[in-house]
Amino acid sequence: MRRIGTALAATMLAGGGLLAGTVPAVAAPTAVDCAVTWGSLDKTGDSVASRRLTDVRTGQHECFDRLVFDAQGTAADPIGYTVRYVDVLHQDPSDVVVPIKGGAILEISLFSSRYDPATGQPYPPLPSVDVTGYRTFREFKVTGGSEGYTQAGLGVRARLPFQVFQTANHLVVDVAHTW
Repeated sequence: MRRIGTALAATMLAGGGLLAGTVPAVAAPTAVDCAVTWGSLDKTGDSVASRRLTDVRTGQHECFDRLVFDAQGTAADPIGYTVRYVDVLHQDPSDVVVPIKGGAILEISLFSSRYDPATGQPYPPLPSVDVTGYRTFREFKVTGGSEGYTQAGLGVRARLPFQVFQTANHLVVDVAHTW
């Protein structure tokens, strides 16, 4: 009987040693919280001076797709804009309907002349951006503009929440993947 007790004690100590040497479990990565409070109503930002747009680009994030306009000037100069959902995109100033892919359309009007005020010559056009494979974006087009404004259309999957903000010389439009 004494041998069984000694053997049992030795087994328990060996097992305890194995437990003490185990690596603690690594916590599973936490899910990103994509809850947004942006809403889908019109967004506007005022400006008294026209800023020349120099570039446009896009990016994909876990919770939203992003469109970024780059502008000349200093970071202290606000970039004027109006961003809103429209049923049909009408080219400014001709009023011609512009077809754009997507279940909803964001019209983006920027206080930015398409022409050099000193020479009257058009600035180089903004580059096109390819949004193939984006979760929310379907199509982007610079569609027109007049009298110091540039107009663009962004076709999106559905009428989803969006936010607009300026950081340095960039105007950012984020459209959420979900409500």
